[in-house]
Amino acid sequence: MPYETSAIMLDRAKHTLEKIRDHIYLKVASLEVNAWRTKEPVPYEERTSGEPLALRSGDKWGDLWDCAWFRFVGSVPASAAGCKVVLLIDVNGELCLVDEDGAPFQGLTNINSEFDYSLGLPGKRVVDVADRAQGGEVVDLWADAGCNDLFGRYRSGTLKEADIAICREETRRLYYDYEVLLELAQQLPEASARRSRLLHKLYEASYVLERFDDGAVEAARELLRPELDKKGGDPDVTVSAVGHAHIDLAWLWPIRETIRKGARTFSTVLRNMEKYPDYVFGASQPQLYQWMKEHYPKLYGQIKDKIAEGRWEVQGAMWVEPDSNVSGGEALVRQILYGKRFFKQEFGEEVRVLWVPDIFGYSASLPQLLKKSGVDYVMTQKLSWSVYTDHPHHSFLWEGIDGTKVLTHLPPEDTYNSPAAPRSLAKIEREYMDSGVSEHALMLFGIGDGGGGPGEEHLERLERLRNLQSLVPVVQEPSIDFFRKLERELERFETWRGELYLEKHQGTLTSQGRNKWYNRKLEKALREVEFAASLAISCGAAPSVYPQAELETIWKEVLLYQFHDILPGSSIGRVYDESLERYAALYERAQKLTEEAYAAAAAAAGLKAGEAFVANSLPWERQEWVVWNDREYRVTVPSMSVTSLERAARDANTAEPTATESSLENEFVCVKLDSDGSIVSLYDKQIGRETVAAGERANVLTVYYDRGDAWDFDRNYRQAAAGTMTRESVAAYADGAKAVVEQRFRFGESTLTQKIVLHAGERVVRFETEADWRESEKMLRASFPVDVRADQVNCEIQFGNLQRQTHRNTRQDFAKDEICAHQYIDLSQPDYGVSLLNDSKYGYSALGHILDIHLLRSPSYPDPLADRAVHRFVYALYPHAGDYVAAQTYRKGYELNSPLTVFEAGESKAQQAAAALQHSFVGIDSPNVMLEAVKKAEDSDDLILRLYETSGMRAEATLSFGKGYAAIDEVDLMENNLATIGENTDTAKLSFAPFEIRTLRLKLLQ
Repeated sequence: MPYETSAIMLDRAKHTLEKIRDHIYLKVASLEVNAWRTKEPVPYEERTSGEPLALRSGDKWGDLWDCAWFRFVGSVPASAAGCKVVLLIDVNGELCLVDEDGAPFQGLTNINSEFDYSLGLPGKRVVDVADRAQGGEVVDLWADAGCNDLFGRYRSGTLKEADIAICREETRRLYYDYEVLLELAQQLPEASARRSRLLHKLYEASYVLERFDDGAVEAARELLRPELDKKGGDPDVTVSAVGHAHIDLAWLWPIRETIRKGARTFSTVLRNMEKYPDYVFGASQPQLYQWMKEHYPKLYGQIKDKIAEGRWEVQGAMWVEPDSNVSGGEALVRQILYGKRFFKQEFGEEVRVLWVPDIFGYSASLPQLLKKSGVDYVMTQKLSWSVYTDHPHHSFLWEGIDGTKVLTHLPPEDTYNSPAAPRSLAKIEREYMDSGVSEHALMLFGIGDGGGGPGEEHLERLERLRNLQSLVPVVQEPSIDFFRKLERELERFETWRGELYLEKHQGTLTSQGRNKWYNRKLEKALREVEFAASLAISCGAAPSVYPQAELETIWKEVLLYQFHDILPGSSIGRVYDESLERYAALYERAQKLTEEAYAAAAAAAGLKAGEAFVANSLPWERQEWVVWNDREYRVTVPSMSVTSLERAARDANTAEPTATESSLENEFVCVKLDSDGSIVSLYDKQIGRETVAAGERANVLTVYYDRGDAWDFDRNYRQAAAGTMTRESVAAYADGAKAVVEQRFRFGESTLTQKIVLHAGERVVRFETEADWRESEKMLRASFPVDVRADQVNCEIQFGNLQRQTHRNTRQDFAKDEICAHQYIDLSQPDYGVSLLNDSKYGYSALGHILDIHLLRSPSYPDPLADRAVHRFVYALYPHAGDYVAAQTYRKGYELNSPLTVFEAGESKAQQAAAALQHSFVGIDSPNVMLEAVKKAEDSDDLILRLYETSGMRAEATLSFGKGYAAIDEVDLMENNLATIGENTDTAKLSFAPFEIRTLRLKLLQ
């Protein structure tokens, strides 16, 4: 063969590999197949309740999302005696074989599932029957099927194959020998002696296999064995490999299908662990384990056994792998709290790794949340998807807004679907950006997203790749073992400060706006319930008034909907049909629980039955307007208190605001409107300056073309404006203490009604909006060109704020055009600024002096009807003296999102106290310290308080409680005691570093 070219030898080797694969299985008999079809899953006990079908290969059994119980019956023919016998089953859907108890036994997946085929084939179709058949063995199997592929696609819904086959085991092993060496040769340099030798050996083996029989197979394996036995030298990098199946809890399939995906995936893992003793697998998301516990208790018990053996790693510190841009701060705490507690209580495992391979950006608040929860490491890979710049590290220290650092690793293969092939190891060695300072890298192998996990091919390759010459060595081990090795190199790593911004998927800050509205409302409603119930306890009610079990149930469902393909808006329409229905029920229940808890607090505080009271859940005194029995009251309500409406009501002592069709005015501001409905002037009467930039218009409702999908829109959307909404009508009127200009706009088939509202005695201009949005592939934005110049915009994130550039000087600045903020975004000079507040929006742009809020968008994939619906939301403009810290913008954001609550006191069971018409839970003397959460402790009747510094400055704060406590302790986010602050006291003095979170435990006096 001295004159054969490498190309000729390589081409022949590829054809030979296909030839070997075709000889692995010999079909010897067909199975009898019957199915019982239903629209939704039914349990094993009801498996014959559906429409009966007798099927042969090629027969259709279902449409997309149909379900069926299959029965496969047959007998191993005598001709297969002495051979290894398997079943080959493919129903063009996802299938889960069950045992005699109906428990999941093994998952099978249609071969032609949608997948990135460069990573390998995703299908699983082989079921072991006997290593050495006797002949006559009876096959009688039941299986639960879904008529969809891994990614929810419809793949004809027809039976493809159901056969008994002989597995030629030596041929199967030869296939992986040949495949690994062939791919290794393709990864090596053209001039490599190792590559040349491999190609010659493969070429030689191809001729041995011209007569394909047992002797030829044995001879070919012997020919290749020396090349497989060659070991590597001292490595520069060692790869830690852990089997993985990243499972999206919803995406291109509904939540109900995810539960079955989990069963299919996990049962397959267990079968492979029986065959491959080195196999180590890991899976995240306690929600997924909880479903297994509820729906498949036998399978769950088998998983627990493997976890106890150390072969199955529980991964990830959060309840689900959540979106970390839109989810609120306390929600992220609860993700960790419930996630870590589940793994500890169920498996005795203290999880120390945040496992988020697929989320769409990483809040700069996360490092502190993690460290204060006992989580030391972060694993992700999504930053490799960035469009304009490359993240400069795979291993690094990530520093949050408060200065906390956490060790972070991005697997250098840039995937969680590694094929565990030679190309995987070659890419890791070639592209590991920190190989100069680190000897360790992580590889996640298996089929993810739609589930499935590692298959035979992954594990067979790894057996051959442990220490193969010309590749870095690989060892299967839990990821925590990898991170402990990486931690030994800690001092050599660079630090990245601030958010980890993904330069992609900015559309997810806006898509499916109704889900985002409910998410914000429920986060705030749950805060209100927990405070109200805690207040009742503080007022003297029994701790049993706190609905702890029900609140945990609601919280966990909200956390589920914060999964990174639900809350961001990137799932199919059915997911949102179902989640919106559940959101509405949860929100209604949370409001009812709040009413009951505040009534209990009012009763315990001695308010008279039938009397109206006002509750303030925020830690500062508030002067605002409330409505009770169709009448407006100007009230003053102390910090975190319940107060009788009679006591809270004050004379307004303010001039009534005025409204015309072209203006709104009160004692603080004057707003002037153009004939098209936009704002041409917002004059600050108190300061004596104009807020809107000269010659420009604010609150212009602009529609842009948006040909993107739920994840992305064109970065240059400003160049594709479809027009502005046209004003059709306007009305001006006074409504009690507020002046209103109500305008109706239209664009195409869509209408928008907006009330611009200005209250007496307030500086905030509200835009109360209802949009009937019927556009397709368009977005709606409102822009505010303000007379403020600043290089940075202040954006509220969880437990603090982040400053981002308003210019586009660098490629990185350019990439961050669309940014995330929570309750406010603010542009400030030292002497003056403007804040843009909202009650449910998260997508913004700040370019130069223009603040721009993304209101709605309507992509057509994966939900073709996304956001074609009625939406209600509020945004507001707050002009202020000084910068955003001096103006306490964060308070305005909280006040917009947590309005004062007015209820009627129920029948009091406590003795009436003549003077007890008010009870304040706590007062805080620092203007920049926020009390984010008050709740009952997880494991006692103690109360938990979570506070943080809001401005990025040091702060000293004294907390003054409405009653004394036996002890006040500082705890971490998992509620473990750290230090005692005081005993038998009603005050606590705390020091805060910038953006620091501190959590207290209040022990009740007996």
